[in-house]
Amino acid sequence: MFYHLYELRGLHQVFNLFQYITFRAVAGAGTAFVLSVLLGPSLIRILTRLRLGQPIRRGKHHEVLEDLHGGKAGTPTMGGWLILATVTLASVLWARPGSVYPWLVLAMFWVMGLIGFWDDWLKVSGQDTRGLRAWQKMAVQALAVAVLCFHLHQHEPTRERLFQLMVPFFKDPLIWNMGLIPAFLFVFLVVVGSANAVNLTDGLDGLAIGCSGSVALAYGILAYVAGHAIFAQHLLVPYVPGTGELAVFCACLLGGCLGFLWFNCHPAQMFMGDTGSLALGGAIATVAVLVKHELTLLIAGAVFVAEALSVMIQVASFRTTGRRVFLCAPLHHHFEHLERRRAQAENRPEARIENRIVVRLWIVSIICALAAVATLKIR
Repeated sequence: MFYHLYELRGLHQVFNLFQYITFRAVAGAGTAFVLSVLLGPSLIRILTRLRLGQPIRRGKHHEVLEDLHGGKAGTPTMGGWLILATVTLASVLWARPGSVYPWLVLAMFWVMGLIGFWDDWLKVSGQDTRGLRAWQKMAVQALAVAVLCFHLHQHEPTRERLFQLMVPFFKDPLIWNMGLIPAFLFVFLVVVGSANAVNLTDGLDGLAIGCSGSVALAYGILAYVAGHAIFAQHLLVPYVPGTGELAVFCACLLGGCLGFLWFNCHPAQMFMGDTGSLALGGAIATVAVLVKHELTLLIAGAVFVAEALSVMIQVASFRTTGRRVFLCAPLHHHFEHLERRRAQAENRPEARIENRIVVRLWIVSIICALAAVATLKIR
């Protein structure tokens, strides 16, 4: 919307700024952050009034989690609505209206968010941490990915790219034409895997939202390069015309993440719930698909990957051998158990265990995001 102010450049040269992606990206990030900080308290009051509190995992294998997180029971959840609203509004204000790519990402952002809301509602209304069944989630997510692939196939600039498999550190596609079914399965794996990995990471105050911010920043840079003909040619990465506008969306997402972190840092005033985590993972993965840096997500989102793998390994090990590889899964809960044992052995207070784990994983996430950006120079 504000892009059209560029047309007033005849009145004053300051209006030239509105044509630049970099300026609109910074402005979008600031807008999303400010909106989050302003709207957050109202959302917390609404969620509290509606008694939409987070249930805590219970059972004979979760005694430590009950002990560490029992005080969080009843904390307002579904705070992902704040992320959805502020990022969408900031993107509409600052992204170029004529570009189709931000709208595709926003559509997936909302579809995943609504699936998460459905899951959250079942959990809160039944005070049960199970929510939607896995097959129900997968079915709706598969439908959303099918619609996305259809649009990419119909859109001329992305039709050829849809079938290509790009690998970090290589300038040419590893596979030039995967075919329609393999391409769909690949996009499904990327989008659904990312969404659910972020969802699994969302178990400690500020963990998922902080890591999402660093990944959003990395993909903002990757999107800017992919949409810039000169930079893309110089760095030997796929050039996808128009995807530079996704840098604006990623910046808005970063601002929204920082704004939500304002209320989600320990001790959290509200949780994002699946409403936020599925939306974040789905949006980031869709950006990765559009700019043809899907596998780079394994590097930028290494924390998310590790969290998801820990659950897969734990489940596979227990079902095949009856033994658990980790003290608890996902991985951040394993670290909680370890830190608690060390604290008890050393007679240290346990109050700061969560903060220590979250900040360390933030550091790892930032380093991985920088490594993902560095792949641009290694071809």
